[in-house]
Amino acid sequence: MSSSTTPMPCACHEAFDERGPVYTVTVGPGELGKVIGRGGRTAKAIRTVVRAAATRQHVSVRVDFED
Repeated sequence: MSSSTTPMPCACHEAFDERGPVYTVTVGPGELGKVIGRGGRTAKAIRTVVRAAATRQHVSVRVDFED
């Protein structure tokens, strides 16, 4: 099976700071580049979708990625 079709191990944690909720996506070792994507396009798309959903509920959120 190709490695591009196997799921990446990841976890998402929610925390709160003075500006609102912060979602931290933790990925497996060496997988951060795949999540961020070329030029940050994939990470930007993930952030856009999450912020759009939060905006509908009048909430400001932040999404961080870590290895």
